[in-house]
Amino acid sequence: MTAGWQSAAKDPLRFLGGYPPELIDRVRALLDAGKLGDHIRQRYPDRHTIQTDRALYDYTAALKQEFLRTAPPLHKVGFDQRLDSVQRALGLHTAISRVQGGKLKAKKEIRVASLFKEAPPEFLRMIVVHELAHLKEREHDKAFYRLCEYMEPRYHQLEFDARVYLAWRETERGGFSA
Repeated sequence: MTAGWQSAAKDPLRFLGGYPPELIDRVRALLDAGKLGDHIRQRYPDRHTIQTDRALYDYTAALKQEFLRTAPPLHKVGFDQRLDSVQRALGLHTAISRVQGGKLKAKKEIRVASLFKEAPPEFLRMIVVHELAHLKEREHDKAFYRLCEYMEPRYHQLEFDARVYLAWRETERGGFSA
């Protein structure tokens, strides 16, 4: 595959917006040479085994227990086929508030895009860490990213590499449909 991705309706490198041009140029060169997939597979050869919502809940709860014991409890965690790169959402956290018996109860939920069922374990961890951090920090500010780095010291590198993975995956499959 040479530069055929360029004729696609959407530029897969849109996932890398905000990164330095020299990084984007290196990714573009690998993509044009048809070597981006090999690069990703070399860096991240494994695929995780978490394939069910229950397994994802257990995985997320274990990370929460390790790093965020005092954060609000999680009520639901699962993969979501409706989340995709078009929405620019790889995971979502929600707080659903309901009145029960005169009290306001908030249920915390985390959903992860189903396309991450096939991803390396490092990328799944990065997405889960990101969504867990929202239990304590709502905004994407310095405190939020410090918390992400506390839970996953390689957070920023993994986020960049996950974006490169998304660009490659989209070019290989002509877009996502998890």
